[in-house]
Amino acid sequence: MSQRFHTVALIGKYQSPDVAEAVSRLAEFLRGRGLRVLIEQGTASSIGMGGGEFPPAAYDEIGARADLAVVLGGDGTMLNTARRLAEHGVPLVGINQGRLGFLTDIAREDASERIGEILDGRYISECRFMLDAEILRGGQRIFHTLALNDVVINKGDLGRMIEFDVTIDGEFVYTQRSDGMIVSTPTGSTAYALSANGPILHPSVGGIAIVPLCPHALTARPVTLPDSCRIDIDLLPPHDARVHFDGQARFDARAGDCLRVTRSALQVRLLHPESYSYFAMLREKLHWSAVPRHT
Repeated sequence: MSQRFHTVALIGKYQSPDVAEAVSRLAEFLRGRGLRVLIEQGTASSIGMGGGEFPPAAYDEIGARADLAVVLGGDGTMLNTARRLAEHGVPLVGINQGRLGFLTDIAREDASERIGEILDGRYISECRFMLDAEILRGGQRIFHTLALNDVVINKGDLGRMIEFDVTIDGEFVYTQRSDGMIVSTPTGSTAYALSANGPILHPSVGGIAIVPLCPHALTARPVTLPDSCRIDIDLLPPHDARVHFDGQARFDARAGDCLRVTRSALQVRLLHPESYSYFAMLREKLHWSAVPRHT
């Protein structure tokens, strides 16, 4: 059964004139449909909008009041929004104002038409799982966050490789010397992991990919694991490292720290137009079946 929408939140990429115009236009469209419209407070501040009929709202307020959140920007804006709203279960729709737009799949020129279809109940709903990531030091948690795309441990500012032990569900797998490791969800398999020759995982696959970054061994290959696994990456002395979460949050780890990654109990619900196709999206974004250009 389709969900009824009464309050819609608009969340845009900061400091983008194109987004400012798109947010204003979509807010007027939604008001014309008789809906209450909230503007995320950072978005409202950056585009000089909010107040009156379009009140600014913090993420917690959006989580408590909104039936739908529309993200106008690129995949980075969607990733940030997903982590902020995951605990509230607000469904998300993405309008692409960026470059690739794997997650923000509605074209900007079709925004009003496609959002109208979704409001009318004509949409595809899917859930994407997230990762729980924590840093342990001396067995104690010192940092914790979520990631929708990936968790990446790398050499940071060092001009050399780092060394670490990889353990899966308590079983030692190997010691690796490399630039680092990507731990990716199916959602993130078309992001950084793809650039590192990782596998593309369909969003419905219950798997987590671990993808080495420039390993010092020709036989080190990406591995896809069940999403029930606990992945521990123990940083060996004397190397420090940097851990990135969706390419946005980061933590500077010390030698001896353990990065632990598991599937989160939280998930993100994405709504797509009825015409959405995952494989059509891949064909477009990755230029599959494209005719070679002649020079």
